[in-house]
Amino acid sequence: MAVGWIFFTLGAVVMQTFRNALQSKLSAHVSTSGVTLARFIFAPPIALAYLALLYGFSNQVIPTFSGVFVCLVLLAAVMQIVATSLMVILFKQKNFAVGAGLAKSEALAAGVLGTIFFGSHLTGLGWLGILLGALAIFVLSGGGRKGQLSVKTVMVGFACGTSFALTSLFVREASLLLNVPFPHSAAWVLLWVLCIQTVLLTSYIALKNQETFTALKHHGKMTLATSATSCFGSICWFSAMALQQVAYVKTLGQVEVLLTILIATFWLKNKVKRHEIVGLLMIAIAAILVMWA
Repeated sequence: MAVGWIFFTLGAVVMQTFRNALQSKLSAHVSTSGVTLARFIFAPPIALAYLALLYGFSNQVIPTFSGVFVCLVLLAAVMQIVATSLMVILFKQKNFAVGAGLAKSEALAAGVLGTIFFGSHLTGLGWLGILLGALAIFVLSGGGRKGQLSVKTVMVGFACGTSFALTSLFVREASLLLNVPFPHSAAWVLLWVLCIQTVLLTSYIALKNQETFTALKHHGKMTLATSATSCFGSICWFSAMALQQVAYVKTLGQVEVLLTILIATFWLKNKVKRHEIVGLLMIAIAAILVMWA
């Protein structure tokens, strides 16, 4: 299992890339809250089926869900919704590329917050990889170019990254509390988080904008595909974070940017800029550092 987290993280990156593409298409027809709900609405049954499959292959006890566990999964669910909402704000910024890059500061935030509040222990090599990864995202976003940064974008970007980092830290802590081994612990946390998020978002939309449900039904296949890729990605993310420190997982997860640019270059025939090449090389080095940490 020493390197298992690497494969789970890379699997999550692939699933998340496809999910983002589907969400981008869906956003042209459905409201922001509807696109967010599309990530979760069909995911709980998939997560439940995955959990049942695990119990079918390995007979484990049903874990004890303490009050602390419930609080942690509730916090994780809410913080992920907050982080997603902040990402929507970044979408509306003129300098979105920089803001989105700053949102990737979650790896650095996870390292700092994890060390201070969650008892994480990171090696010097690991810290070097995390810092290099954060700098790489800044370079890729074009943040070093004049006029690219605004105070609002910086604040929202870092708040978004911090929210995603707290989500991951709460998920890891919750999985460590359960009296069942991996991967059952990660699967239980995933099911709880997805159920809470689905209930919260469904209730909100039912009160505020019921037409969203009609729009999602009209694009049912795309909604189902979004939920499925999101759930499979979450299975990989939650599994990786149950096995390894969140900061390392999130730093390696930054190769998502590499995959996205490769698709844009070789499939969409977009040209790669010089600062993007530099940033990609830095991400590659950062990924190697955290894998060896």
